[in-house]
Amino acid sequence: MLLDGIGKRYRIGGPWVLRDVRLELRPGRVVRIQGHNGSGKSTLLRVIAGIAEPSSGRVSGRPSTGYVPERFPPVLPFTAGQYLRHHARMRGVAASQGTQWLERFGAAQFAGTAMKELSKGTSQKIAVTQALLGDPELLVLDEAWTGLDVAARDELAAVVRERAWGGACVVFVDHDAARLADATDERWVVRDGALHAADQEFAGGAAATSRLVAIEVAGVVAEISLPPAAAITSERDGLHRIVVDDALSDEVLRHLLALGPEVHIVAVSQAPAQIRAKQAS
Repeated sequence: MLLDGIGKRYRIGGPWVLRDVRLELRPGRVVRIQGHNGSGKSTLLRVIAGIAEPSSGRVSGRPSTGYVPERFPPVLPFTAGQYLRHHARMRGVAASQGTQWLERFGAAQFAGTAMKELSKGTSQKIAVTQALLGDPELLVLDEAWTGLDVAARDELAAVVRERAWGGACVVFVDHDAARLADATDERWVVRDGALHAADQEFAGGAAATSRLVAIEVAGVVAEISLPPAAAITSERDGLHRIVVDDALSDEVLRHLLALGPEVHIVAVSQAPAQIRAKQAS
């Protein structure tokens, strides 16, 4: 998907919120958008998601899209289950998808609850769930972690990684600077209506140097075919740690995902210092 020369203002003659924005969103990438309050981050995400039309410029190659807005309207005349079934019908997917996502985010018990009676945190879980229906090729998250409990925040981070590993592009804004730091491929800053590369490390969409990645997995991983440079270094409390060079990590993750529900990817992070030191020696 390509945003080419995008400009946005909300009335004729009004100030430009976005000016001459060019951004290519590629499959399998996790893209972070940063900027101070009022800089235009949410406007940019609305244009990316197709919720807002640009005032100038062109958007091409738009894929199927899921969107979690900054503010989700909980006062709707539906129960949570009815709301998700409505969205499932619009996207041509089975209603059971909504149930499955609710279970994953720990909110299945609220399917019969009226939207207006849900807590802010549970409403946010519904907002996230509707965006994931139909396995969108582009997932746009505007402060989607806000209001979620710790378990749900971790689950959403895991979903972002899974979607990217599966070939989707994920674009997100979040107030926590550490959010998905290990999984982010590109970082951009909205400043004075324009889009700027956040730093040299991510300006080209890749880290300047290779690094070792630790993948923690629960389940049976004996059947996985690992690249020669990867190894299961430890097993503890039912978790297996696989250490691999970052350049090969996608291949390992694809193997793990192919093993199905018997294997659960718990975390992906930089390998511990002692392992990096041992590898270097």
